[in-house]
Amino acid sequence: MNKIKACLFDLDGVVVDTAKYHYLAWKRLASSLGFDFTKEDNERLKGVSRMRSLEILLSIGKVNPSEGKKIMMAQEKNSWYVEYISKLDESEILPGVKDFLIELRRNGIKIALGSASKNSMMILNNLNLTSYFDAIVDGNKVSKAKPDPEVFLLGASELKVQPSECVVFEDAQAGIDAAKAANMKVIGIGQKGVLLNADKIFEGLSDAHIDIIEF
Repeated sequence: MNKIKACLFDLDGVVVDTAKYHYLAWKRLASSLGFDFTKEDNERLKGVSRMRSLEILLSIGKVNPSEGKKIMMAQEKNSWYVEYISKLDESEILPGVKDFLIELRRNGIKIALGSASKNSMMILNNLNLTSYFDAIVDGNKVSKAKPDPEVFLLGASELKVQPSECVVFEDAQAGIDAAKAANMKVIGIGQKGVLLNADKIFEGLSDAHIDIIEF
């Protein structure tokens, strides 16, 4: 069995809870279109690309706009989201994350971000976490959304490690499926019974130590 040399982290829901801001922006869009968008509806959007998320939202509201209008809607949603996250600061880093990143670095483990977000650099800069990552692979670098493994395979490539030497931290099923498709170990962040096929599951990283990446 290969020794773990790298950890790849999803952003939303693993490092920082930006999911609530995505939800507020999608709900605002739905309201502007005349229908409600619930937190239960929002679960279907976890780990999914922006345009696919928009399609799911529009199907819930039974709205069928033109392709051009869809692009405008996605841009409007994103502008609202950026407005919300521009106010992020270090206080919103999820418990244990920073200490865990420090411990990984201290032990020579490479660290990458593997996120569908196109706003990851702004978020990491606002959180003062950018310097903790050896590679940042996000929606600006990849064309295929999770569960396609592209984002994680590119992360491994940029870190110069084999996929089998990587552990992925994910809170969404699409991300877990992507990690598995990339032939990586995966630690689910969330609830047992909700996240399927993860090698290990923890509610968060508040008590995480380097031994959790031993397999």
